[in-house]
Amino acid sequence: MKAVVYTQHGLPIGDPRSLQDTELPMPLAGPHELLVEVRAVSVNPVDTKIRLGAPVTEPRVLGWDASGIVRGVGAAVTLFKEGDEVFYAGSLLRPGSNSQFQTVDERIVGRKPASLDFAQSAALPLTAITAWELLFDRLKVAEGGGAGKSLLVIGAAGGVGSILVQLARTLTKLTIIGTASREETRNWVRELGAHHVIDHGRPLQEQLEAITIPEVDIVISLTHTDQHYPAIVEVLAPQGQFALIDDPATLDAVPLKRKSISLHWELMFTRSMFATADMVKQHELLNRVAQMVDAGLLRTTLGQHFGRISAENLRRAHALIESGRAVGKIVLEDF
Repeated sequence: MKAVVYTQHGLPIGDPRSLQDTELPMPLAGPHELLVEVRAVSVNPVDTKIRLGAPVTEPRVLGWDASGIVRGVGAAVTLFKEGDEVFYAGSLLRPGSNSQFQTVDERIVGRKPASLDFAQSAALPLTAITAWELLFDRLKVAEGGGAGKSLLVIGAAGGVGSILVQLARTLTKLTIIGTASREETRNWVRELGAHHVIDHGRPLQEQLEAITIPEVDIVISLTHTDQHYPAIVEVLAPQGQFALIDDPATLDAVPLKRKSISLHWELMFTRSMFATADMVKQHELLNRVAQMVDAGLLRTTLGQHFGRISAENLRRAHALIESGRAVGKIVLEDF
């Protein structure tokens, strides 16, 4: 089968060797696994981080977002059958989705939204799981709750921010403040449902005071947390909550003590990496997201379509992700 791999970590994305087209053997589905024909993928920052930082001894397939068609099921599979259209974000411990076929545990797979095509659907899984787990599992925001409280989303125009703003606006009563630094991204965040949009390139405190919200109850930082951390501590209300998903080199929690701020870290791969007892929650929440999409309550966060799945097009996608200028999700479709 066709696949795109990297064979040497750390190469700049402009180097043709950083991602290469190849042929690999067809994978076989284990007892709880699906064999999926991959129809579309999207690219996330985790793809670029692993390509740059994870050494390999054999070719590795990247990709942690996919939509496709079930072509085979393991002996213990109960949630899906051959021919089902699905979407999922996979596992860090398994070969990725940048291949014609992939095996994936059924407990982290959802039914593809019927109202979206494969490319539109592939934009959603990883970011939807991350955003959902942030709001409802880590921060314990109740559906329909949050009245009178405020949420500041730093980096709201990116992949996770694009779905997080929608989920918060649709399922909670939080006042949502998103940050974006360009007119294009500010408009995008407003369209997705943020009540206010401010610029993370300018002092946060002054801008919050200008919209008469001098302190916020919850901050979710999605990018460059190390740069924004002092300002985050400053604008958080006493007994507030701070959550993040990125990887600052260090994070000193001591400044949070004075205000009794709680700290939450989200990695959507935790359930699949550790095969947690509640691993099937990702199947359930992806099905819920699909239902909301089909009901017109959520929209795809597809930002750009980069054509077919190939090393050349994936290098273009990685380059845009690394530039920090992507709006929404970058999607590729078919081989």
